[in-house]
Amino acid sequence: MRPFASIALLPVLLAAGAHAAPPQDYRIDPVHSQITFCVDHDGFSTACGRLRVAAGWLHFDRDDWSRSSVVADIDLGSADMGDAEWDKAVRGKTFLDAGRAPLAHFESTSVRRDDDAHGELRGTLSLRGIDREVAIPFRVNRVGITAFGLHTIAGFSGNLALARRDFGMTAFGKSVGAEVQVRLEIEAILDSRAPETYRMHEAAHDAATQQ
Repeated sequence: MRPFASIALLPVLLAAGAHAAPPQDYRIDPVHSQITFCVDHDGFSTACGRLRVAAGWLHFDRDDWSRSSVVADIDLGSADMGDAEWDKAVRGKTFLDAGRAPLAHFESTSVRRDDDAHGELRGTLSLRGIDREVAIPFRVNRVGITAFGLHTIAGFSGNLALARRDFGMTAFGKSVGAEVQVRLEIEAILDSRAPETYRMHEAAHDAATQQ
């Protein structure tokens, strides 16, 4: 290409680069993400606990939400009810059965956009060795740079109701509610290596379970 032609094209190339879509892969931040679950306790109160996100990543296309996706693992052994004996019971065979299947796994199948901030995420939740299709209404809280400029963060809130019977948790039907309300608060860090980081976590988990 002749030199003057290259110079003439330079503004066009710079403009194209300025408007190119930024990386859209985000690594879920376990420190600033949490899952809370609540269930009726014999009509006396609503008992609530917390679970930790072990690892996960998401692809968020801000222009076309239908091209977005999520994969996440939830650490069932992290169930925290605020009491050691209660924690042990919830993690045990009667309920989460974390000793046999320590991770719950969620993988999205579709994302629907309802308005600028709200949508619905659908996917498969694998829990206690049982797969069920679930729908998660969610809100995009904010996408932006942290106050200290360290990372670009995407923040989401979501909620869903799960029938515990659907996942084989049928014990104490008269004292523990049939439906569990789940709330998700998720922060994810912009990271082009997010899929690779998740695959490394997955391989490490598979290796540990095979020992």
